[in-house]
Amino acid sequence: MTFDRIDRQIMALLQEDGRMTNVELAERVGLTAPPCLRRVRALEEEGAIRGYHAELDPLALGYTITVYALVSLRSQAESDLDAFEAHVANIPEVRECHMLNGEIDFILKIVATDLKSFQQMLTTHLTTAPNVTSVKTSLTIRTSKHLPGIPLSE
Repeated sequence: MTFDRIDRQIMALLQEDGRMTNVELAERVGLTAPPCLRRVRALEEEGAIRGYHAELDPLALGYTITVYALVSLRSQAESDLDAFEAHVANIPEVRECHMLNGEIDFILKIVATDLKSFQQMLTTHLTTAPNVTSVKTSLTIRTSKHLPGIPLSE
């Protein structure tokens, strides 16, 4: 996919504020509303814009714990990797799952309301998952930077 300056501006503005109206977006990128909307729809159809969502505050909703878990599997056969990914997809507290290259197979971002609920999820859903040989966890102390999305240059 090739994106021109206006496409990049549109994506940057929508990434910053997905609730922006098409009229406001068009004004900010120097277009009228109809061609701006056509560009947004094309970016969506091409898959450059995958969706829109609200960013929620975990603390305000009672999720006081964020943990990163490094998971090693017994086997790295594609079927075993797929089975693990399907397993963690069904654990609501697992918010991100990334397969890694190297000694560790996956890193997971997990949220929990407290240490007890995290421990329960860990021992009942994660360490007992088929093919899991080890899980190493690190509890976050604070977050100094959190920028959803990707950097976009014009």
